[in-house]
Amino acid sequence: MVAVKYDDLSMAFDFVASAAPMEHDAYVSLDTGQVYWRSEVNDDLDEIPDDLETSDRYLAIPHQNDLDLGISLALRFVAQALPARYEQVEEFFQRKGAYSRFKELLHSEGVLESWYAFEADSVDRALRQWCADNGIGITET
Repeated sequence: MVAVKYDDLSMAFDFVASAAPMEHDAYVSLDTGQVYWRSEVNDDLDEIPDDLETSDRYLAIPHQNDLDLGISLALRFVAQALPARYEQVEEFFQRKGAYSRFKELLHSEGVLESWYAFEADSVDRALRQWCADNGIGITET
């Protein structure tokens, strides 16, 4: 079983999640555990293996939406921490600027740090499960 460094995986996941789906990509080599980064807007990230597009030996690191870590994660947190504000937050996510309004609300309610901890824990669990589901080991650094 190949293993990937957790820090490399986490940074690559953040990179993929920082843009719209398909704008930034990252891949794990199933032979070496090395992570490769690629961007539609910046060609200078990594030297990409020639067979990245054609080989089945690379696995794309998922976008946060693929792991249910986008809006639905925020709504799950609100359902637990601020259930009376659920509909208000749901409305936030129907317009631009939702995350800034969401975080302002969390700050005003005194639960912003709890959100950050909830989000980090959810991402950690999802990445570890994704690795387990795909037969990838994890090395801690």
